Amino acid sequence: MNAQHAAIAATAPRSLFSWRKHWASRFGTAPFLPMSRSEMDALGWDSCDIILVTGDAYIDHPSFGMALIGRLLEAQGFRVGIISQPDWRSAAAFRALGRPNLFFGVTAGNMDSMVNRYTADRKPRSDDAYTPNGEANQRPDRALVVYAQRCREAFAGSNVVIGSIEASLRRIAHYDYWSDKVRRSVLPDSKADLLLFGNAERAVVELAHRLAAGERIGDIRDLRGSAFMVPRGWLPGEGWSEIDSTSVDTPGVLIRHADPYAMTAAAADGAACADGAGKAAAGAAAAGGQVVQVVQFHLQSYMRMPKLARAQTAIRLPSYEQVAADPVLYAHASRVFHLESNPGNARALVQAHGERDVWLNPPPIPLTTAEMDGVFAAPFQRRPHPSYGEAKIPAFEMIRFSVNIMRGCFGGCTFCSITEHEGRIIQSRSEQSILREIEEIRDRTPGFTGIISDLGGPTANMYRLACKDRQIESSCRRLSCVFPGICENLDTDHTPLLQLYRKARALPGVKKVLISSGLRYDLAVRDPEYVRELVRHHVGGYLKIAPEHTEEGPLAHMMKPGMSSYEQFRQMFEKFSKEAGKEQYLIPYFIAAHPGTTDADMLNLALWLKRNNFRLDQVQTFLPTPMALATAMYHSRRNPLHKVGHASGSVETARGARQRRLHKAFLRYHDPDNWPLLREALRQMGRADLIGNGRKQLVPYAQPPGSGLRRVTPVAAPLTQRGRGGRPGGHAAAK
Repeated sequence: MNAQHAAIAATAPRSLFSWRKHWASRFGTAPFLPMSRSEMDALGWDSCDIILVTGDAYIDHPSFGMALIGRLLEAQGFRVGIISQPDWRSAAAFRALGRPNLFFGVTAGNMDSMVNRYTADRKPRSDDAYTPNGEANQRPDRALVVYAQRCREAFAGSNVVIGSIEASLRRIAHYDYWSDKVRRSVLPDSKADLLLFGNAERAVVELAHRLAAGERIGDIRDLRGSAFMVPRGWLPGEGWSEIDSTSVDTPGVLIRHADPYAMTAAAADGAACADGAGKAAAGAAAAGGQVVQVVQFHLQSYMRMPKLARAQTAIRLPSYEQVAADPVLYAHASRVFHLESNPGNARALVQAHGERDVWLNPPPIPLTTAEMDGVFAAPFQRRPHPSYGEAKIPAFEMIRFSVNIMRGCFGGCTFCSITEHEGRIIQSRSEQSILREIEEIRDRTPGFTGIISDLGGPTANMYRLACKDRQIESSCRRLSCVFPGICENLDTDHTPLLQLYRKARALPGVKKVLISSGLRYDLAVRDPEYVRELVRHHVGGYLKIAPEHTEEGPLAHMMKPGMSSYEQFRQMFEKFSKEAGKEQYLIPYFIAAHPGTTDADMLNLALWLKRNNFRLDQVQTFLPTPMALATAMYHSRRNPLHKVGHASGSVETARGARQRRLHKAFLRYHDPDNWPLLREALRQMGRADLIGNGRKQLVPYAQPPGSGLRRVTPVAAPLTQRGRGGRPGGHAAAK
């Protein structure tokens, strides 16, 4: 076991495509991964080696997780079936393909099921983009847990492995916004044998081959990017150490040290422990037993921790019971969790749930460019399964003509879930791989008119960006490469991306390549040539970017750059648009009610919007997703970007429905339906001067007939007027 876990620290993992193919590779490649017994029969299969259960419709396209993993496992020689959006009310639908030879792989889909089903106001959504015809209510709440339990019910004794973003975000105890409480890890609730988090290609391929070779799933404890349940206090083997990080603000016991110059026994007695340990030792000695001295260290801030081998060290987080009862400990656990996210130096984590522990191995090693190319080179049909007929699946329609060129994001925005799932290290495909996919879209996708709708990923312009030094990268513990400013070790050269853009739009049959992914404008301004090229060739009249806010307080809690970066980018955008003879516009996105945001902050943002003549149609209210740093701020009212304790200053948090609606109303100050609410709020804030018809005033006196009919109740006084206990901390940030 020790030797197994030593492999976790390896910097050069086994190549993804170096495994000997499973014997079932003789069956060849399936046109679509089968979703029925009749399809299995047509392929000559008597059984599936692996069955993937998903909350999404099955679209055989690399942008959809079940297809990507399914085709990867197929390339390894395994027979893979898919159960898509099963009726979860009984186990019958989970028996459709029979018992899998190796395991059920269970995913909620491309989104967390609760985010998919509910708005930021906790109201059910009216549609589901991952379902045929956008039909809602085709998956259960907390789908991962429900599906895993049904798999277990359908075939007792089968191996059940859970994964996807829902598993990544819920792998330890987490605050659940929809129930407004801290919930357990999904592992004990789902009864799964194993949880794979993050980019799971390496783990799932190795798992499949080792199970096929006869290993028991309960003995596989060394996969990076995996989590599992173990007995309380379990360690992988001898030589392991555990760092206790279960408490904050806990002073050590005052130890009265013996006088080294004392010559009498009485003088030495003063060193005896107050808890009776001395008496116990004396009693043991009198009984003729061996005396074992147990020493508990209370390390002070000025004392160094003993140097421990990171590959054989686990950090014990506060237990589920502790974080559920104490929000401060929740914030502390969140901070420790995120500090252990770099695959180059992350340690194992362990968290008690009752009498058992959830054990988390370090995150997976990112894929190389060659491995990324291999994953995306699978024979995808690039369309929905034929069983859906002519039904439109909105998520597919949105990405049908787009290409994913990279994974990951080193921005570290506190409200975003990309980091918890894909990590901070950018994984990029090669030019050849990307260009080949564009040609496939051109040649194989019905309805293609010559326009690539997006060439991007989680962030449009992080392609091939990385730390200048691999050793520095592997040892870095920063939560962001661009917070509070761009790291001097970060390579910000956009030349590889520029070359890709030029080659993409030069392909025969390609008329235009648009960039629709989120743009990191503080990086873009470092390379004016990139901005020029983007503006001249890759903007379709409008470019969406996300400053998220104008005020320093909220931006610091978001880890986003100040408005100076936005202004610099705006000036470049307008200059290059004019040079190109094009009339183009920036569309900024903002977040309402983010932790660290006061009513006054939202007012100032509204005034900025009016000064700049922005009237936003779509606005976003902060939605606390599991495990995000901003969610920890929301729940605990503490800032885990800094060391936290019970005496730490509080974070402004808009929690009540009324205040959250007010913050959203400030973003849509121009909507007459919001004017009664805004007038009342402005009076409460002492800013009645902003009510009127002047150019610098926010809300008019008069109310148009038929508008603003919702009853207006008194607005609570702003937090700044209620003696809030602290001031937002942190520095102005980054995106």
